[in-house]
Amino acid sequence: MKVTTIGLGYIGLPTSALIAQNKIQVCGVDVNPEVVKTINKGEIHIVEPDLDKAVASSVKDKFLKAYTEPQEAEVYLVVVPTPFKGNHEPDISYVEAATNGIIPLLKEDDLYIIESTSPVGTTEKMAKLIYSQRPELKGKLHMAYCPERVLPGNVMHELVHNDRVIGGVDKQSTQKAIDFYRLFVKGELHATNARTAEMCKLTENSSRDVQIAFANELSLICDKADIDVWELIKLANKHPRVNILQPGCGVGGHCIAVDPYFITSEFPMESQIIGKAREINNYKSFWCAEQVKKAKHDFKLKHGRTPSIALMGLAFKPNIDDLRESPAKYIAQKIMQDAHDEEYFIVEPNIKDHQVFKITPYQEAVKKADIIAFLVAHKEFNDVQLSEDKVILDFAGVLNK
Repeated sequence: MKVTTIGLGYIGLPTSALIAQNKIQVCGVDVNPEVVKTINKGEIHIVEPDLDKAVASSVKDKFLKAYTEPQEAEVYLVVVPTPFKGNHEPDISYVEAATNGIIPLLKEDDLYIIESTSPVGTTEKMAKLIYSQRPELKGKLHMAYCPERVLPGNVMHELVHNDRVIGGVDKQSTQKAIDFYRLFVKGELHATNARTAEMCKLTENSSRDVQIAFANELSLICDKADIDVWELIKLANKHPRVNILQPGCGVGGHCIAVDPYFITSEFPMESQIIGKAREINNYKSFWCAEQVKKAKHDFKLKHGRTPSIALMGLAFKPNIDDLRESPAKYIAQKIMQDAHDEEYFIVEPNIKDHQVFKITPYQEAVKKADIIAFLVAHKEFNDVQLSEDKVILDFAGVLNK
């Protein structure tokens, strides 16, 4: 068996390496020549625990090779981004482009799987696209949708051990996809149809977004009511049937902050709670930026000078280097737009440099800054020593651990 994976990003590369580690020939495809070159040297372009070893061994053993063009195979995995267009409308053009790229290579009995987060009906739409160009293959291909459900920072483990939902366009396609995933997944494989599998991925992340919105809304209420939201949630969670999540400075990443829009864009009247949760979580980021600006103004009035400000964290969640849809990055940008003569220290311990921000080591930032705003609860921040003359804005619960 040979597998071609289209897209070598945060999910595509770990998936390719995992399959290759099971001694299955994998042709990884990416439009970025530098990514292809890096992988073929046995190296990686993203940060993910254990991924470097998996890629190095797979390349060395000749089970993984990267290309800029699709290669003929028996299984094709589409693992490309699905960004937005217009007013948060999902853009499946990358999925279409990936599919168009492999259409000339398809042959009878091949298996085509989409893993990219997609609107309901995308798999069926791609089937129509394929058959419009290759009508002789109609009814002779297997097509399915199988979303990933992994946590950045633990991807290599979860790709193996998490359950997977697998939905084909027909029962034969579902079974063919299940047989494929069984080669490298130890979690349970749940059979359904393509539309349900597509909706399942969107539902999982929308559920998380709604739960986080509740916590973030509580934090806004508690700020006005002069209540410690961290203590409140800790006490409320003593109830045996209550499990409130922790608030933060918003919601980021290419899943939870994005997937709800795939539902609200197609079902706007029916998705009232989901849509409102998105508004709350987006507003929380705006509110955090305004709190930093307010602290800056108050410091000037009190001390008669401009403060130096440390913004602690840029990633969308703790202990990773992923800045996609990051509320912390949005907050930093929002604050810097309003910057005058004050000094800023931008801290992100998981990256060395950034094309927009100058990155400062966290120890230096904590020492020099007058105002310290914790945007992400990175583990490095747990042990920082804070003097009493510092103004602390803890949006991530760093001081409550």
